[in-house]
Amino acid sequence: MRPPVSHHRPEGGASRRPFRLLIVEDEKRLALSLAKGLTAEGHAVDVVHDGREGLDRATAEAYDLVILDIMLPGLNGYRVCAALRAAGHDVPILMLTAKDGEYDEAEGLDTGADDYLTKPFSYVVLVARVKALLRRRPAADASPVHVHGDLKVDTAARRVWLGGDEIELTAKEFSVLEHLVLRAGEVVSKADVLEHVWDFAYEGDPNIVEVYVSALRRKLRADLIRTVRGAGYRLETAP
Repeated sequence: MRPPVSHHRPEGGASRRPFRLLIVEDEKRLALSLAKGLTAEGHAVDVVHDGREGLDRATAEAYDLVILDIMLPGLNGYRVCAALRAAGHDVPILMLTAKDGEYDEAEGLDTGADDYLTKPFSYVVLVARVKALLRRRPAADASPVHVHGDLKVDTAARRVWLGGDEIELTAKEFSVLEHLVLRAGEVVSKADVLEHVWDFAYEGDPNIVEVYVSALRRKLRADLIRTVRGAGYRLETAP
């Protein structure tokens, strides 16, 4: 007999659509505690305690993010994650585990997870990771094509045009540009670019962001990405 599904919905009438999250965690007290906290953050949260049930739910319904434990009854988190990716589901996945080690982290990320958190963890850290993953995910009803003056970026096809000419970018160059495009007109800090493009595990030189911004300016147009001294970068929008 499958465990019951717990449904949590944010209280009050928020004007925006809440993000829908699925927690797949067999430690029931932890799962319900996370659900309560994330509901208070304004999200709609479903909870299941079995890997096979989690896979069924994530396959059948549209979630904005899945928080997935690795050690689960039915199917472990690695297999759930791999099955979702094999079926073409691109939902962000944050993996949780009591294990600790580079091998376990590599295995989780190799199966298609977007982020990885080792128990015990701070709830504040988990919320920060959740928010970061949700910011990367465009709204379901948003167009994948973004046009700013003579710049056109298709985030689904990962193609870029400037003045009608297609511009070839490396994967990392595109990711940096995509993050700036999704927040066009806003000042985006170097730390924010690092968090979204290089992920939480990056421990290299933060000046790598400047290298990629410089490359984008050379390939696109020097005045397209403005440096805001002491604050970050801003993709200029058409007047």
